[in-house]
Parts: sequence; structure tokens; C-alpha cells
Amino acid sequence: MLEIIIFTILIATLLNLFLRQFKIPTIIGYIATGTIIAYGFDLHDAIHNEELKEIAEFGVVFLMFTIGLEFSVKHLIRMKKEVFLYGGLQVFVTAGIFTFFAYYLFNIELEASIIIGAAMALSSTAIVLKLLNENGDINKIYGRKVLGILLFQDIAVIPILLMITLFSIKDASVSSLLFLTFIKAVALIVGLFMAGKYLLEPFFHEVSKTKSNEIFISSILLIVIGSSFLAHQLEFSYSLGAFIAGMMISETKYKHQVEADLIPFRDLLLGVFFVTVGMQLDFRTIYENIITISILLPVLIVMKIAIIFAILRFATNKRNALKSGLALFQLGEFGLVIFELSLAKGLLDPELGQILIITVVISMVLTPFVLKNISQIADILHKKEEETGDVEDIAITGQDSVGHIVLIGFGRLGKRISEEIQKEGLVYIAIEDDIKAVQDAQREGFPVIFGNATQKSILESVNIKNASAVIISLGNSQKLTHVCEVVNELTDNVTTIVKVNHREDRDAISGLNLTHIIVETEKTAAAMFKEVKNCQTS
Repeated sequence: MLEIIIFTILIATLLNLFLRQFKIPTIIGYIATGTIIAYGFDLHDAIHNEELKEIAEFGVVFLMFTIGLEFSVKHLIRMKKEVFLYGGLQVFVTAGIFTFFAYYLFNIELEASIIIGAAMALSSTAIVLKLLNENGDINKIYGRKVLGILLFQDIAVIPILLMITLFSIKDASVSSLLFLTFIKAVALIVGLFMAGKYLLEPFFHEVSKTKSNEIFISSILLIVIGSSFLAHQLEFSYSLGAFIAGMMISETKYKHQVEADLIPFRDLLLGVFFVTVGMQLDFRTIYENIITISILLPVLIVMKIAIIFAILRFATNKRNALKSGLALFQLGEFGLVIFELSLAKGLLDPELGQILIITVVISMVLTPFVLKNISQIADILHKKEEETGDVEDIAITGQDSVGHIVLIGFGRLGKRISEEIQKEGLVYIAIEDDIKAVQDAQREGFPVIFGNATQKSILESVNIKNASAVIISLGNSQKLTHVCEVVNELTDNVTTIVKVNHREDRDAISGLNLTHIIVETEKTAAAMFKEVKNCQTS
């Protein structure tokens, strides 16, 4: 097993290094790695290994957790139209149309047709949100529509899996099963939200007081994995528990730091997930059913784009509706789960199930290429023109300010600087890693967030690239150097003012692209000598 892990990491690294030269997303490299490993080590039977699937699923779990961080209950209510109206219409209309075709045109049994229709309605949360986050499109008009629809799709997975269970039950009471599921759902949601409201804030407060990054990260992992495990024990998906846990933490002051610390785990486990997707590409099945797949795949893609476009056409302009359809054309990872579970319970014909699984995987492989060129494809299908309604590509979050000031460090000096900024009527946001200082500042109405400024994601969360200036006011020399290096990497054309304690600190960062470095001892000495001269002349 260790040999397989080493070769998987080696192939994924080398392959992605090669693909990145052509700006091909790493997702493709991971999927290709899975295919190479499956054939190289004859692991096609391993894709049915439950332990491997659970490890891979945790990539989606951490993704859903970070999505939950962006959606407090208030935020979800504000997005109710995108989630419940457009998302609900997309799932029910798409599922209904595909169920109709499967049952009436292809004479597939009704239960199997319903399962196929439901799976076809789902898209890939893992791929789409990862790529939209990477290219910044998640903050655009069409990105908001896509995100809302994906959220409803993920919620819809729960009743779909329940439906498969009901179809497979022959003797048990359906009404009692539905009642038990409802009780479990209420217990899960209420339990997690009560814990979030009364326990999370004091828990994180104690953790942050330790000033230990390791303890902070382990506490996050405990919450994510614990919530996922609880949901799974109640027979729901791991992802639902993670999503609710993310929503709980989004209500606390620790949201930004939690998200920054979790990204490496999320990306690593998502990589494992995509490797397992690649392991399911069976070229023998593709060869034997090449004509069927060649017809089925483009028909599914065109129909799905058309359905989403029709639903969103009256909610936004044509171009945004088209881009939303292009972003959601694929079948998703939960479709794989649905088909495999249905096969295991004897609800799908084995040959048909394999064809559908291959179709899902190929559609997921195509997705990065479509999203990477989505604007160009939209240009070909619909020329850019003046339209009424939403303006394309407008950012929709509060993190998209332009011309603001980013203040790193909110100690006594930082607070004094912020007061001067406010006197001038300028907009700023401050970053501080001392939770007590953050709480005090927020109580006084200062725009301060809790976070470690040495992490790129924290700086990107305050849109540092579009700031007019960055002011760094830190007492710790070692941390100051690290922060300056990260800021320098992210802000090529932004004015950066740094306060250092000594000349040695200035020399340590002199090679960076920093426009203004103020040495505290020199300025203090100059000011004191000036006062001496004033005393002598008076």
C-alpha cells in the first residue's frame, strides 16, 4: 500500500508540474493520476473499497465545510431566492425531464428512471466551486446563481438517498421510516446549532488564548470531523454535518482564520477524491459502449445547459444565464454515489449503471476545460451586448472593496493609526491575531477581523490586491518579516508602509518591494533631538 501511495504522489506531482505549463487545472492531473495508478497496479477493484471511498469523500466534506463558513443563517436567508427558488426549480425540472425520457423513451423501470433523473439533476460541487474560487468568479453574478443552485443540490442529496432506501425496502413501513428520518434531521440540526450558539465562541476563545497554531487547527478538525461523524451516525451524509458546522462557525469572530487554516487539508483531500474519480475510468467499458456514450454525453450536456438557461433567463441577463448553465453542465460526485448505491441494492441494471458512471466521470473531466474558457465559450454562443438586468461580472461580496486601506496589526499604534484614517474619512479594514484585541476593537466599532496575516488567504479575504495602501504595524520582528514577504508577493503596485523597531529589521526586508520603511528608533531619536533643539532656542 505504501508503494502505491508513493507512486500516486510522485505521478500527481510530476503530471501537474507538466500540465501547469499549459495552464491546465490540477484537477485533470489528479484524475489522470487515478487512471494511471488503477491500470498500473490493477486497482479497479479498489474503487469499491469502502475505506478508500470514505477518505476520498472527506475532500468533499472539507469543501462543504468551507462553503458553510461563507453562509451564516442570515446569509442563507438573503440568498433564499438563489438557493430555494432557482436551485429548487433546477433540481425538480431537470430530474422530471430526464425521468420522463428514461421511462417513456427507453422503457427503463419507473424506480430506476426516477433514480437516473435525480442523479442527472446534480452537478459537481467539488470541481465547480474549487475552480470558481480559484478564478474569483464565485463573487460574480453568475457565480452567485451557480453557488445557490449547488447548495440546493447538496441539500437534495439527502432525500434522494432516502428515496433509494425506500425503493429497496420490501417489508418495512415507509411511514415509520420517514418519521424516524425527520426526527433524526431535527435532532442533528438543532443539536449542532445549539452547540454552535452556546459552546463554540467560548471554546475558540480559550483555544486562541493559547497562541498555539497546532491546537487551533486540531480544534477545527475536531469540529469538522465530529460534526460529519454525528451526521453519518444519524444516516445522513458526512457533507451535511460539515456544512452545518461551517455555518455555525461563520457566526463567530474566528471565521477567517478557520478558513485559512483549513484550506491545506481541503485541497489535499480533494486531490485524493479526484484520484479516486480517475480510478473509475474503465476504458474497456468505454470501448464496448463507445457509440452509446458518444450519443448520451453530448445530449445530456446540451439538455442540462438548456434547462438551466431557461430557468435563469428571467432572473438575470442571457449571458449570465448561459454562463451558469455552462458551469453546471456536468454530472457530479454525488451522482456517482447514487448510481453505486443503486447498483448495490439491485435497482439499476449493471451494464446501464457502468455506462452512467463512465458518463459522469467523463463529464467531470471536461468541466475544468469549460470553466477555464467559460467567457470565450459564452462569446461564441452569445455575443456580448448591452442588456437590461444584471451587469455581468459585478462582484457581490463585501470583500470586494477597491481603494481601501489594509492595516495589519491593531495594537496601540495600529489603533492610533486607524483613528487618523477615520478622521480623513477613508475606508480601512484591520487584521489582528490577538482575539482579546479583536473583541475589544469590534465592541468599539472598529472594522477588525481575527486572523494570521502570514497566510495569503487571510490577506486575500480583505482584497489586499485592490487596496490603495497597506500599513504593517507589528512588534514581533520575526513575524513582521514573514508578513512583509507575503504582502510583497501579493501586492506589486500597492503602497506599503512598514514600521520596524531597529535598523536590523529594516535590513532584513530591504530586498522586498516595499515603498516605505519607518525605523521606530530613528524617528524617535530625531523627534527627541528636535525637542532638545527647541528647548535650547526658547
